Amino acid sequence: MMLPWKQIVLLSITGCLACTEDVIFQGPRWRTEPSDLILPINSPDHQATITCEAEGSPPPQYWSLNGTLIDLGNDYRRHMSGGSLIISNLDKDQDTGVYQCTAFNTWGSILSRRASLQFALDNFKTQTVRSAVNVREGQGVVLLCGPPPHSGLTFAWIFNEYPYFVQQDSRRFISQETGSLYFAKVEPSDVGNYTCVVNNTVTKEKILSSPTPLVLRVMGEYEPKIEVHFPDSVPAAKESVVKLECFALGPVPEISWRRTSGVPFPSKVKTKNSNAILEIPNFQQEDAGTYECMAENRRGKNAARGRISFHKPHWLQTMTDTALSIEESLFWECKANGKPKPSYSWTKNGEQGRVQIENGALSIAALNLSDSGMYQCVAENKHGIIYSSAQLMVLSPPSFSKSPLRALLKARSGSEVTLECKPQASPPAISLWKKGNEILQRTEITLLPNGTLKIANVTKRDAASYTCIAKNQFGTASTTGKLLITDPTRITMRPTNMEIIVGESIVLPCQIACDPALDVSFSWAFNGQLIDFQRDSDHFERVGGSISGDLMIRNIQLNHGGKYVCVIDTDVESLSTSAILVVKPPGPPDKVAVEEITDSTAQLSWTPGRDNGSPITGYIIQARTPFTVGWQAVDTPEVVNGNMLTATVVGLNAWVEYEFRVVARNTVGLGEPSPPSAKTRTEDAPDTAPTDVGGGGGTKSELVITWEPVSEELQNGEGFGYIIAFRPVGTVTWTRAVISTPGVARYVFRNDTIPPFSPFDVKVGAYNNRGEGPFSSIATVYSAEEPSVAPKRVRARSVSAAKIEVIWEALPAIPERVLGYEQVVYWEDDTKPDTVGKVRISGNSTQVNITGLKANTVYYLSVAAFNTAGPGPQSAPINNTTKKPPDRAPLNIQWTMIGSTLTLHWDPVVAMETESKVTGYLVLLKRHRYNDINTILTNKTTAELSLSANDNYLIQIKAVSEGGEGVGSEPIHIHKLMGARGSGSSRLSPLCRSAVLISALLSSVWCL
Repeated sequence: MMLPWKQIVLLSITGCLACTEDVIFQGPRWRTEPSDLILPINSPDHQATITCEAEGSPPPQYWSLNGTLIDLGNDYRRHMSGGSLIISNLDKDQDTGVYQCTAFNTWGSILSRRASLQFALDNFKTQTVRSAVNVREGQGVVLLCGPPPHSGLTFAWIFNEYPYFVQQDSRRFISQETGSLYFAKVEPSDVGNYTCVVNNTVTKEKILSSPTPLVLRVMGEYEPKIEVHFPDSVPAAKESVVKLECFALGPVPEISWRRTSGVPFPSKVKTKNSNAILEIPNFQQEDAGTYECMAENRRGKNAARGRISFHKPHWLQTMTDTALSIEESLFWECKANGKPKPSYSWTKNGEQGRVQIENGALSIAALNLSDSGMYQCVAENKHGIIYSSAQLMVLSPPSFSKSPLRALLKARSGSEVTLECKPQASPPAISLWKKGNEILQRTEITLLPNGTLKIANVTKRDAASYTCIAKNQFGTASTTGKLLITDPTRITMRPTNMEIIVGESIVLPCQIACDPALDVSFSWAFNGQLIDFQRDSDHFERVGGSISGDLMIRNIQLNHGGKYVCVIDTDVESLSTSAILVVKPPGPPDKVAVEEITDSTAQLSWTPGRDNGSPITGYIIQARTPFTVGWQAVDTPEVVNGNMLTATVVGLNAWVEYEFRVVARNTVGLGEPSPPSAKTRTEDAPDTAPTDVGGGGGTKSELVITWEPVSEELQNGEGFGYIIAFRPVGTVTWTRAVISTPGVARYVFRNDTIPPFSPFDVKVGAYNNRGEGPFSSIATVYSAEEPSVAPKRVRARSVSAAKIEVIWEALPAIPERVLGYEQVVYWEDDTKPDTVGKVRISGNSTQVNITGLKANTVYYLSVAAFNTAGPGPQSAPINNTTKKPPDRAPLNIQWTMIGSTLTLHWDPVVAMETESKVTGYLVLLKRHRYNDINTILTNKTTAELSLSANDNYLIQIKAVSEGGEGVGSEPIHIHKLMGARGSGSSRLSPLCRSAVLISALLSSVWCL
C-alpha cells in the first residue's frame, strides 16, 4: 500500500510529466581526456602537462596516480591549470605510471580514461662488435640493428659513410618495427659497410651502430621467402592507424595485398615502400578480417596471412542521460565488443553504488533522491579499458525535512550571520527569502548560488523571523527561523600577572557585562589543561555570581606556578583572558665580606635573605676579575648547604683582583644574587715560567733569544720582569741578563767573540717585588750564521738584448748554512754601483737568468750567498754587454702592383753573434702631403698593401728584434696614377707601364 504523501508527490509529478522535457542535464562531461605521454628523461623544460578538460562547472578537481589520490596541496612539483595536471622537475621513479582525472560538480562525478606517462629510452647502445655477413650474389639477406624494444624509435641505415643513406625500393626494405635492413636479392653494388641509425623521436638523439660488412659470393636464384610479415593475430583499436609490414627475400619479388573475403580495399587504404607496408587509417569494424600478403618472382611465390580484429574494447551500445520519478525503476544496458570478451562494471560518482548488475546491465528498483548522480559503465579486457557516462536525475518536489532552519538563532551585534537554505529537491529548487512577510531583494542581502543568505554587520534592526521558500517544477516548500540580535559581551575585570609565596591564598578575577538574553558559562585552564573543580577542590574554587567567574586558589604550592586562562562562552561568542603566576625563589643574601685572603684562597661570610616560604637548600659562590667574562662559579672544598653562612674559596690566581657574590637556591630555583663584595687582590711571587723559549737568526756575532710573555693575571704582583740565562753548550757558567719590562718577548746578546751558528743553552725566568719565580726548561738556540765566503768563478753570457746568464761555483763546506744565492746587477759605470735589481735563488742552484735588461748596455754583476743572518760578502764584479738590434737593413726589395694592391718581397736579415735575433719586420708607409705614418708588423719577408688611386707614397722596411728596431731600408718612392699594373726593384732602373710610374729613390734621405 502506498502512503498518502507518496500518492500526492506521484500525482504532482504525473501531472507535470511534460515538465521533464524541460529538464537540463548539467552533470560533468569530458571535452578532452588525458592521453598517453612519452617524455625524455632530461626534458629541456623539465615539465610535463597531462591534458584534461571537462564541460560543466567546476572543472576537474583532482588526479590519481596508479590508483592513489595525488595530494596537490602538499605536492610542490604538481599543480593543476584549468583541469590539466602540470608536473615540474620530472622524476622518472616518482612520475612514471598510470594517471586518471576526476571531474565533479553538484550533480556528480565521473572518471576519465587512464593515461600512462613513460620516459623515453635513454643512453641505449646497439651491439658494439659486428661480424661480416657473407652472402652469395642473388641471395636475400637480413642485417640486424639490435636496439632494445621501445616505443618512440625510428630507423635508417648508412651505406659506407655519411650522408649516403640506404634508399628503400622493391629490393631493399627497413622495418620500422625491428630496425632490421632486408635485401630481397643482393647485387655486387651492395657490397660495403652498413651502419644502423636509431632515432629517438622523443629525446631527438641518434645512436649509430658499429658497421656491418657485407661480403659477396656467387649463387643461383630461388623462389621468394617472406622474411618480414605481420603476426597471425593483430589487435586494433577503433579509429586507430594500423600498419602491416611484408617483405620477401630472393630475386626481387612483387608484393601485393588482398582480403581473403574478397572484399576490395576502400580508398583510404594506402601502400608504401614498393607495397612493403599496408596502412589502414581510421580503423573501423568493417575493416576487421583476414589480410594476405603475396610475394612473387619468376622462381615462384609465397604468402603470409594474419587477422586484424577489435581486441581492445569499443562501444556497441551506451546509455543516455535519464530523468525518473521517485520509486520508479531504472534499467541501463551498455554493450562493448573486444577480444577476449570485455567484462563490465558500474560506478556512481566514481565509486561503487546501490546498484544491481546482471549480464553487464544496471538496474535500481524504487529510486530515491540519493540515487541521483553521474553513472559510468566500464568495459575492460586485457587490451584496454573504456568508459561511458550518463546522468541520472531523480525528480522530486522540495523538502526541508532533513535541513530545517533553527527555530531561534542568536547573533552578536556587528557579526556576520549565515542562514542556510538546503532543501532536498530534484531538479534543484529556486530559493527566495522573506523577512517577516516581506520578500527580501538581492539589493538588500547577499544570496549565494546555493541559496544561503548572508547578513554582514548585523544590528538590532535585523532581528526578525526569516523564511526560505524553495520551488521547482514539482512543488514548493518553506522553513522559518527567528533571528535574535544581542549586545556584545565585555570583560569588566581581568586577572593580572603576580608573584606569589608558598602558602598564600589569592583570587583571580574574571567578570563580564553581557546581554540578559544570553546563556553564559565560565571555565578555567591551568597550563593548557581544564581545571576539574571537583577533583582539585582542595586548592581551586569558583566564586562569584552568574556574571562572575573568579577563581580562588588556596594554600598555594610550588606546582601552582604557571599560566591561568579564564574562558567565557555564550550563545554567540567565546572570549578569554589570562594571567601568569610566579612562585618566588629565595631573596638575595646580603653583606658579603672577605674575611681573609692568601695567594690562592679566600674566606667569605654573608647574611641570609628571605626564603619566600620555601626553605633555602644551598648557596653558590661566584667571582669576577678583570680577566674573566662576567661572573663565574668558583670552587669550595665542601658543598655549601642552606644552614651555612661562611665558605672558603680555593683555586684562585695570585696577584689578581677579585669580587665575590652569593646566590641562594631552594626547590623553586635560584634566587637573585647578593650585592658584590669589596675588591680584594691576591699576592705572591710568580709561580709560572715563560713558555715557548727559542730564538736564532740575527746578524753576525749575535745571539737572539725569544719567549712567550706571561699574562698579567699570572704575574702575581708589581715590579714584574724577566731573567735571561744562557751559556755555550758544554760549559757550566751561566750568563744572566735582566729585563724589567713585562711586555718584552725578545733579547739580543752581541759579542764579536761569538762564533757563527754556535749552539747555546738558554732558559728564561720571571720575578716581581715578592721574589723570583721558576725558570723555563732549557732550550738550544744557535747564534747568527752569516756566510763568510764569497762565491768564486763567476761568469756571465749575453743571451739576448734583454737577458744575461750568470754562472758560478757553489761554496765549499763552511760552518754556516747556505740557504741560496743573491745576484746583484749594476749599471755600466762601476764607480757608481747603484743597484738596479736583485735576483734571489733558494737552494743549491748555481745559475740564473737576469731578464728585463736594456739592449746594447754594459752591466756589472756580483754574487753573494745568504742564510737566516742575511747575505755574505759579494764576489768581485764582472761585466757583460747585452746584445744590440741588427744594424743591417733588408736588401733586394722587390714589388709587384696590380690595381691598387702593392706586394713587397725582401731578403731576410740574419743577426750576428752580438746582435739579438730578428723576430719580425716593420713596414712604414707615409702618404705625400700627410704627416701620419702607418706601420705594419709582420713575421714574414713579404707584405701586401692597399694604396689609394690618387696619392704618392714613401715606403721603408726595418728588421725588428727583442732589442728594438734595426736600420731602415732605402726609401721607396711610389707614384700611383689611375688603375694599371707594374713591378720593380730597389736595385733596378725605374719601370714605367701605361699611366703608372714606380721608381726607387736611391738617395739615403728618408723624408718621413
